[in-house]
Amino acid sequence: MFSQTLTPAFYDTDGLGHINNTRLPQWFEGARNDLFRIFTPDLDTKKWELIMARIEVDFVGELFYGRDVEIRTFICKIGNSSFTVLQEAWQDGKLGARGKAYMVRYDFANGCAQSLTAEQKATLEVHFKEEA
Repeated sequence: MFSQTLTPAFYDTDGLGHINNTRLPQWFEGARNDLFRIFTPDLDTKKWELIMARIEVDFVGELFYGRDVEIRTFICKIGNSSFTVLQEAWQDGKLGARGKAYMVRYDFANGCAQSLTAEQKATLEVHFKEEA
């Protein structure tokens, strides 16, 4: 598991005083940087190997301004050329949101998916979590 703690800013809130639903996909993306380093250690976009095929976010509780949020990042599925990232946003010991990102290892020069290497699969497996 990768873990990142962030402190919500005032602009992250909506008119109801909750964290705005548009912020979670951005927070989840930022928390995937550790995972991206498995494929591109220096995060140089000229050497990038991943594309996102799909994202989804489920809002299962409330998140609020003024209290830290922990983003937990796991891998919940590993395929031949793709893998699924499972992410959770926790605040005060309660789950506020859960999301998935479907990632594909991609060869930009040839415009096609490419197989994950054995080393990449092994590294992803370290962060594996069964879906509940």
